[in-house]
Amino acid sequence: MIELTAAEVAAATGGRLAADPDVRVTGSVVVDSRLVRKGALFVALGGEHVDGHDFVPVAVDQGAALVLAARDVDAPAVVVEDVQAALGALAREVLRRLRAAGDLQVVGITGSVGKTTTKDLLGQLLTPHGRTVVPRGSFNNEIGLPLTVLEADASTRYLVLEMGASGLGHLTYLTRIAPPDVSVVLAVGSAHLGEFGGIEAVATAKAEIVTGLAPGGTAVLNADDLRVVAMADVAPGPVVTFGTIPAADVRAENIGMDRAGCASFDLRVRGAEETFPVQLRLVGEHHVANALAAAAAAVRLGLEPRVVAAGLAEAAAISPHRMAVTQRADGITVIDDSYNANPDSMRAALKALAVMAGRERRSVAVLGEMRELGPDSRAAHDEIGRLVVRLNIKLLVVVGDGAGGIHDGATQEGSWGDETRFVPDVEAASALLRDELLPGDVVLVKSSNGSGLWRLGDELAGEVRA
Repeated sequence: MIELTAAEVAAATGGRLAADPDVRVTGSVVVDSRLVRKGALFVALGGEHVDGHDFVPVAVDQGAALVLAARDVDAPAVVVEDVQAALGALAREVLRRLRAAGDLQVVGITGSVGKTTTKDLLGQLLTPHGRTVVPRGSFNNEIGLPLTVLEADASTRYLVLEMGASGLGHLTYLTRIAPPDVSVVLAVGSAHLGEFGGIEAVATAKAEIVTGLAPGGTAVLNADDLRVVAMADVAPGPVVTFGTIPAADVRAENIGMDRAGCASFDLRVRGAEETFPVQLRLVGEHHVANALAAAAAAVRLGLEPRVVAAGLAEAAAISPHRMAVTQRADGITVIDDSYNANPDSMRAALKALAVMAGRERRSVAVLGEMRELGPDSRAAHDEIGRLVVRLNIKLLVVVGDGAGGIHDGATQEGSWGDETRFVPDVEAASALLRDELLPGDVVLVKSSNGSGLWRLGDELAGEVRA
């Protein structure tokens, strides 16, 4: 973050100064006292189980210069009514200063699927061309986004922000903190459907990143998703589309898949005379859309199509538990996609499993609950179970009562005997797989993060990932 005095922090947040006004924040802004280093601003967030105010002494001992708090503490502080809102206000002011002082470009990315992978890809494309700040993990909410903004300083050229939403107004809040110069919308799908109340409400919520563009900003929209491309009607400025249809401004032609489950395509950009071949290192054909979105944003920011194509071919999987592939010494291949799940991403992961296993290897799907799907949850799980059978997945292991519909669907579709197993929890799944897995198997672990299958993914993959 840029250096600020305590007085400047108080002015930005509307807080009451309980410190020497000349105290300087020279380090990072953190919400975890374990991450405090000398000169940091410690943000004492209240929580359901943990109150950051209780950790102020630890933060001070670690070298925190200033605390942002909701009550008086035994440390130099700025006291505010709402710490979370103050964090957002501070990020908004710092970003305003950075934009006024330089040529910083802000990219916001949203969508029901693919946000984290797309921001990872775009970050790798942009980093060789200027200092780029990219969120760690999935820092995409009202706390993670301002923390990412506050990592930027005067040397930052590109600020890539992942923007998540589980209800109407969430993206409006985030874009008021950081209005994007480029807003990318990937897809309108069934993630968090239960919280939104319907697919049209999801589309309305995702469109907030378009209406929240900075003046003169560009909307980058998925031409293959009718609900996304319709957002062009509310875009306040230019629109660039990406996809596989001929009308897309940035599109993929001649899409293929190799036996490792990685997609290839020819990148075509409207106005460019040539197409450029891309062989992705990411597993799953669905990453073509993520790569095109990153490419469209990068081209809009000034990168040449040839450079973008070369960068995509070099880009690697960064964030954990997202189609992370491990080749074990015993010949078993593990695909860990246990960070999140909805019907769209589940279908894509199962297709990748089928391709990677082919006819020579046994395919094993270990599936947990897809959360926050609302009243259609049972039917959605049932459909996934039926798809497993249609894809000829050899062994299905369903984990937990919430995912029981997958087992039911597979059974109804014609899977029987030992082809589909139901187990109550992660521990039971682990025990079953220890007995069942054989050299040569290809194993997919997939569920929503809250289901806890990421622990099984870690156990199966060990510490070394391909």
